[in-house]
Amino acid sequence: MPDISTLTIFCVTTLGLLLVPGPAVLYIVTRSVSQGRAAGLISVAGVHVGSLVHIGAAALGISALLSASATAFTVVKYVGVAYLLWLGVRKLMHRGDSEEPIELRVQSKRRLFWEGFVVNVLNPKTAIFFLAFLPQFTRPEFGPIGQQILVLGVLWLVLGMVSDGTYAMLSSALADRVRGSARTRRRLDVGSGIVYLGLAAWLTTEKA
Repeated sequence: MPDISTLTIFCVTTLGLLLVPGPAVLYIVTRSVSQGRAAGLISVAGVHVGSLVHIGAAALGISALLSASATAFTVVKYVGVAYLLWLGVRKLMHRGDSEEPIELRVQSKRRLFWEGFVVNVLNPKTAIFFLAFLPQFTRPEFGPIGQQILVLGVLWLVLGMVSDGTYAMLSSALADRVRGSARTRRRLDVGSGIVYLGLAAWLTTEKA
């Protein structure tokens, strides 16, 4: 079991990453804007059932790989750094100037849920977190790596549901503004880019 200081740093870092809009947040926001709060919260539920797939894969596979090889740990870390740098630069360079409102067809509750599930299972942002970020907070002296990953994964799940649920509530309440403002979307891009670059810089300082 990781100690309290490790868990605290993990929670702060996780929230920083979760608050950056990615594919799952975009899906939740668009559904909330298009169909309202209930649709957004159903989408959140689907997204985080998808998170369970990443948690299970990390606990079963990544823990064994990283325990066996310090080189594998280093490779995974720098793959994560490269991906975060790419995301950050892409967000900062993006110039979306469309004023077209966000409009989606109304979907059933079941479809909202399963689309959210698929979006997060295939979400590279979530995958790279479990590949490159989460292992930074495990230590052999804390016990079996797999169990540590499960604990950290559950924390991710709880924080993710709170973060994404907040996005769903706010975006449904501010539907008209979110739907039509290119300036708002640009500010989100810039903020996201800065956070991604900052997380990449932090990751390079972490040691196996």
